[in-house]
Amino acid sequence: MADPKSLTQSLRAHAANILGESEDSTTQALLRACERVLLVVVAGLTLLAAGSELVAIVRSGSISLADLLLMFLYTEVVGMVAVYYASRQTPVVYPIFIAITAVARLLVLQSKDMSPEKILFEAGAIVLLALAAAIMRAAGHSAGKSREK
Repeated sequence: MADPKSLTQSLRAHAANILGESEDSTTQALLRACERVLLVVVAGLTLLAAGSELVAIVRSGSISLADLLLMFLYTEVVGMVAVYYASRQTPVVYPIFIAITAVARLLVLQSKDMSPEKILFEAGAIVLLALAAAIMRAAGHSAGKSREK
């Protein structure tokens, strides 16, 4: 028969394990719920901003390249939220695409008032971001292939 003292210690350790795991899983569930709520807020606010932009376009009666690039930014943010909901992962490439579009929009809007050097620097930033996206995508594909083997 087991010693009552060791049995008590074993039960306490087991209870601590159960309570600890329960606390961790509760914390994780709470964090996931907060994350989902914030993602819904981000998607909702992005859709509101896109709607506001569409109203402004209709009121002005014209569509500029800057308006289209802004709509692409909104689309990419909503796409990133959708991909996260579908796969529970945020691909690193999406924020890079958003950065490329944002820099391109900035370049389009401000290029008339910029010095040629600054335009080249911003164009170089776009090229650098595009290379980073290509490298990240290639690394992701090669990592997927090595996992299949």
